[in-house]
Amino acid sequence: MYNINKELENKVKYINEILENKYKGLLSMDKDFFRNFLKENIGPIKKIEKFTKDELNSYLEKGGIVAVDGSSNKMGGAYPHFIEIYQGLAKSTLYNAKPIYKADFYTPLYDERNTEEEETSIRREKLSTIEIEAALESIEELAPYAIIMDGSLIRYDIESYNRWIELRTKCEEKGIILIGVIKDIKTNVIGEALKRDKSLEIEEIFYDRELLYGKLQYGEAIFIYEDISKKTKEGFYSLFMRSSKAPTVIGMDILDSQKEYLEEMARLVLTLTPEDSRGVPLWIDIVDAEVKIPDKMIRGLLESYINREILEMFFISERDKRTL
Repeated sequence: MYNINKELENKVKYINEILENKYKGLLSMDKDFFRNFLKENIGPIKKIEKFTKDELNSYLEKGGIVAVDGSSNKMGGAYPHFIEIYQGLAKSTLYNAKPIYKADFYTPLYDERNTEEEETSIRREKLSTIEIEAALESIEELAPYAIIMDGSLIRYDIESYNRWIELRTKCEEKGIILIGVIKDIKTNVIGEALKRDKSLEIEEIFYDRELLYGKLQYGEAIFIYEDISKKTKEGFYSLFMRSSKAPTVIGMDILDSQKEYLEEMARLVLTLTPEDSRGVPLWIDIVDAEVKIPDKMIRGLLESYINREILEMFFISERDKRTL
């Protein structure tokens, strides 16, 4: 057993008390009342059906599905003495032996003109860009029916706008459906609607992730009204869905020009997601596992191809040296 000091124990109890008080009204809210509120103010709740085996097989004839994800890992210490490596992967359900990898790197030492604030933006842009580049190459090499990006599509619009427009345009021109699956929802569309309703006397804005916890049945989706979603003006349609037996929900984005495929793609995501999982399509989880850059990989790369003196001077922190 760990030896936990009394002060730490009291701090944890205090955190619990604060959260219980904050979410007291939310936790006691009648489930039927809340579902009716969702239908009236957020969007219709629909029960989504999985594809039949024949329907799923038809996707092979149409070109299969490509999942895209990215990963990064950093070696070094505090700014500017670090290097970050980025890797993107696009993988097809039809051409499993033809993975498409993209890679990039960033270190402030390469271009010290940037401030710390600017380099945060650059790092985000690089990760988004290599994911987009992997998706673009998959269009040319694999010609899929649909592409599933890991995360909200609006992230690419914000972080790598020019390449994003290229990807969006290519998908529209070639009739390839493009969606984003959001594992960790960070929106507060429902929370804002609850606060606007003066009859509820809710003072704080809660996040959609916590509001929807356990509120949808397995296979149910909320198709967010066009005038409610903040993403609509950015060119996207969205939904929330409980895609597994876990009580959490995921989000999904689609291009506004392809909105007629939103329910079809919800069915696809539900079909590809194991019932007992955390709600993420299995193919995305597979790509996520394969694109990861472990600590040993980045260390091995740098030790193999960077001069040892430079490596120790810039990228091995004092803490890391203790483990060498």
